[in-house]
Amino acid sequence: MIASAVKLLAMHGFQATSFSSVLKDSGAPRGSIYYHFPEGKDQLIGAAIDLAGDRALAFTDSFTGLSAAEIVDAFVGLWRAVLLRSDFRAGCAVLAVTVSADVPELVERAAAIFRSWRERLAAALEASGVEPASARALAVTIIAACEGATVLCRAEHSLEPLEAVAGQLRVLAADPGKRHAEDLSS
Repeated sequence: MIASAVKLLAMHGFQATSFSSVLKDSGAPRGSIYYHFPEGKDQLIGAAIDLAGDRALAFTDSFTGLSAAEIVDAFVGLWRAVLLRSDFRAGCAVLAVTVSADVPELVERAAAIFRSWRERLAAALEASGVEPASARALAVTIIAACEGATVLCRAEHSLEPLEAVAGQLRVLAADPGKRHAEDLSS
């Protein structure tokens, strides 16, 4: 049920991810959803974005030992795969909650998930040799750029926006310390 909620959030957003749609997608019996999520939809959605967040963190943890450019390629590759597997119908479940949930607790939970992604991505970039301040700035840039590009790809039914963003992120990753130092001096 939780995996179905992740999928439905990524494809249809918060409002369309109902108990009924989750039951239909998962094939679970109706009584099981009320048993496992007695607090209602918000409890299920919270579990779903936690799962989506944990999956992304596990993937990000695999970046250890990669160069900054390889980290960019791996992160972009994740979104490329999501888009292609779903025929451009899915994006980020955490983003879906952020932009469409009218539940402050869920939005804060999504914010915490995004913060954890930034921290892990920055740690991987630091391990690749990127200076800490530059790693933090590059991490947020990678996440924000990929999230935005994914939205554009879905709208245009094309990978072109993601590929364009990937090219620019590779340029930034080639020498993030120099770029950061130039930005501070302007």
